Amino acid sequence: MPEDALFEPLRFRNLIVKNRILRSNISGRFDNYDGSGTQTRINWELKFARGGVGAIVSSFVPVNIRGRIMPNYATIDRDERIPFWRELGRRVHEFDCKFILQLSHAGRQRDIGGIEFEKGLSSTDRPEPLNGFECERMTEEQIGQTVRDFAAGARRARQAGLDGVELHAANGYLFTQFLSSAINDRTDGYGGPLRARARFLLEVVEAIRNEVGRDFHLQVKISATEYNNAMTLFEPPGNTVDDTVQVVQWLQEAGVDAIHVSTGSSFPHPRNPPGDFPAQEAVKTYDTLISSGSRGLANYLALRSPGGAKLLEFMWSRARGDRIEGINLDDSRKIKQAVSVPVICTGGFQTASAIRQAIRDGACDAVSIARPLVANNDLVRTFEAGLDGPARPCTYCNKCLVNVLENPLGCYEESRFESREAMIAEILSVYQPAPFSEALAAGG
Repeated sequence: MPEDALFEPLRFRNLIVKNRILRSNISGRFDNYDGSGTQTRINWELKFARGGVGAIVSSFVPVNIRGRIMPNYATIDRDERIPFWRELGRRVHEFDCKFILQLSHAGRQRDIGGIEFEKGLSSTDRPEPLNGFECERMTEEQIGQTVRDFAAGARRARQAGLDGVELHAANGYLFTQFLSSAINDRTDGYGGPLRARARFLLEVVEAIRNEVGRDFHLQVKISATEYNNAMTLFEPPGNTVDDTVQVVQWLQEAGVDAIHVSTGSSFPHPRNPPGDFPAQEAVKTYDTLISSGSRGLANYLALRSPGGAKLLEFMWSRARGDRIEGINLDDSRKIKQAVSVPVICTGGFQTASAIRQAIRDGACDAVSIARPLVANNDLVRTFEAGLDGPARPCTYCNKCLVNVLENPLGCYEESRFESREAMIAEILSVYQPAPFSEALAAGG
């Protein structure tokens, strides 16, 4: 039989992954408020390692507390975090699965700031337009400190025995806020022309290479096309794929080992994750954001209004377009033609035939998957069995996305389960095994 493209090893300069399917960055509020990790997060990652993915890209991991999206996500902001990540990596490695830590900073795009600070840091001092999250324009001193924070995060990941790091330069977070022609309004050396807007990201790559050497895997996730005006029509469109082609060429020259292609200048975005906007589900949890952004209350009232909800759903679906699986492949192909390092593409993948075709056509070298793996943790085992897809595929309803603000991450599409009770049981399975043992406590 001819070799299956899905299960050919993926070879980076310093890393080999057993197949061409990575779990993309996704997780819930599974950790402690202060950023220390928990058994629940380990349980979460083991679902996918056990299910056969070649590598896991961790969820958003802040390099400092001010860079988090919300509390209860594990961080990499101090050396005391190393033992947790070492244990998580060790457990994942038991399934011949690699673990890549995503080094991240939210900038102005945060959901809940927490008690430690009121405003995020950004390339600009203009509020984030969709939710109205306020921010401070970073000084050059703050930029320099953040560069050092990323380098220290990479060092800690290496000390923890992890397999590499990914810089989250996509989807509206801090690096996007510098790269984007629509967001970055600076007049100093970090704003204006594209090279200056890319300076912060390139300085971080240089600092990481100086800190951990060139033999530790480093990849960058980037939004190929920003579509910055998808939901806020008064905003400029932002960077094009041609802009991004130039940036990834600079990144390759700087020593990056792979490019991870995404889209959108915000998260969530109609094209990321592509699918529906579940207004009825979103209104149940969006109230959490009312105190975080100046537009939170207006958005909440719009969601509660039948007319407002329908308008939001219409705008979302119009901006998304008709394609879901492989939505970023056209941009990915352009980027792959421009660089010699491997290219990973994300965007709604959940059928073996679509992934094989993308690889064989030269649009990418591998794919990353989030929601379809949340729906079917054993999706890769399904492909191994010769099936094109799961019996109960992800519906792209995005109910998982809106529930994560207040509830455990999981699939909330009840039609995929025998009953609501079965759905809840699967969502809560991430809490087993539990970190606290009554038997051990009684013995103590």
